[in-house]
Amino acid sequence: MFKRKNRTEQEIVQEAVQKKKDKDDLMPPYFHTIKKVVLCVIAGVFLLFTIFQTMYSLEEDEYAVIRTFGSVHVVENPGIKFKIPYIQKVYKVSKASKQFSVGYDLVTDESIDKESFMITSDYNFVNIDFYFEYQITDPIQYFYASDEPEVNVKNLAQSYIRDTVGSHGVDDVLTTGKYAIQSEIKEKLQKRLEAENIGIQITNAVIQDAEVPTKEVAQAFKNVEDAKQGMETAINNANADANTRIPAANAEADKIVKNAQAQKEALIAEAEGQAARFNSLYQEYIKFPLITKQRMFYETMEEVLPSMKIYITDGSTQTLLPLEAFSTYSTGEEE
Repeated sequence: MFKRKNRTEQEIVQEAVQKKKDKDDLMPPYFHTIKKVVLCVIAGVFLLFTIFQTMYSLEEDEYAVIRTFGSVHVVENPGIKFKIPYIQKVYKVSKASKQFSVGYDLVTDESIDKESFMITSDYNFVNIDFYFEYQITDPIQYFYASDEPEVNVKNLAQSYIRDTVGSHGVDDVLTTGKYAIQSEIKEKLQKRLEAENIGIQITNAVIQDAEVPTKEVAQAFKNVEDAKQGMETAINNANADANTRIPAANAEADKIVKNAQAQKEALIAEAEGQAARFNSLYQEYIKFPLITKQRMFYETMEEVLPSMKIYITDGSTQTLLPLEAFSTYSTGEEE
């Protein structure tokens, strides 16, 4: 019974082969040639595709992340590279700086109010736009540590912007505190990205624009700013005037001090001279009191008498006889 079954299967196979042979005999003679050509073309295309799959090029400003099953590594050197086809996959990542904005659209430059509208620590409303630049520093972490790294970075940036702006007054946001605010936001965001380790580094954070939401408030802040500038101008002018007057006053004071010092030294010298003269006379007086007295009297009279007018009278004002004529006459005779 088993032999009969085997013969039946064999007969079935032979019958199928015979039918196929009969069918091929019915085909046109060029059918086999076309079939071979098609097979060769398919094989050639597959071969070329395989060759292209073994090669890839890397530019100067690109990383290449190579994944082999579950293992990954990074290629940084530019040029033509090779990989195992159908097994290794290549993901290219740009090294160039990239940008994103908060508060406005980078392409259309249109404001996005839900991102830019914020409140300050003194309960004032402002519209503030930020511009960020970042680079991919670790392509492996960029690919595998987060599903949407750019979206996560922008969300973190918005959070730190609101937190930082909310801790500053409106004057700081609109005028003098812009540099400190953007530096603080950049520092906070970079520390968070390092903690999250998603392979992105923030290279720049800039306040593009900051303004109050209404024209009336804007005009009020403009007036305040104009007043501050006027105050600074007045202070600068006062400092310039002071810088001009103070040296002149110092010079005058120095001149007065020097004149006083000179007068002081002259008076001291004169006093010392008089004291020395008195001491000298005193020493002579001790030696010869009478002679010294007489000499001092005569010297005093010599100084006093030439400038005096002497009259001789009998006690009444009727008869006054001046001695000037006599003295002049006497002096003339002696000459």
